[in-house]
Amino acid sequence: MNEAMAKRESVRHFSGAPLQPEEISQIMWAAQGISRGRSARTVPSAGALYPLELYLAAGDGVYHYLPAENGLERTSGDNVLLSLSAAALGQAAVRKAPAVVIITAVYERIGRKYGARGNRYVEIEAGHAAQNVLLTAVSLGLGAVPIGAFQDARVQEVLGLPPDHRPLYLIPVGHPEKRRRCEVGKLRG
Repeated sequence: MNEAMAKRESVRHFSGAPLQPEEISQIMWAAQGISRGRSARTVPSAGALYPLELYLAAGDGVYHYLPAENGLERTSGDNVLLSLSAAALGQAAVRKAPAVVIITAVYERIGRKYGARGNRYVEIEAGHAAQNVLLTAVSLGLGAVPIGAFQDARVQEVLGLPPDHRPLYLIPVGHPEKRRRCEVGKLRG
């Protein structure tokens, strides 16, 4: 685990190689999968109310994560990465990644029990889930970057999200682009 934390960095340039189904499965499970029993998740949740809903956008469509099955349900067959990038203020990482994990929250699930304080709990939980995605990406030899700069309503529209699924994070994930490095003093102009 220490190695994954030491290697974690924000990766915005991807090789274009697709993710394997096993890689996607592991990343999604790390963020919201069932860890033991029939309902315990991989991240702590206030009151075990699990207000997060995960989505995955890829070139072949948009998917909703189903924790009980550790599976994906296709919600759209459209490639929305270009539109999602536009909603993320034109960030190229969103457009160029083979997949983008979207963490959304249903605030009402937790608000019924905790009131306004529940908002804080939801956002803390989203941070736990995002960190699990980032560390799992590193452990799989992948790169990822957490993105919070986007137009919420536009992201909801592009992904076709239910009105109560509010986006909190976009996390582009992919194989890091191999960047050539030059030694200092070796460049000639």
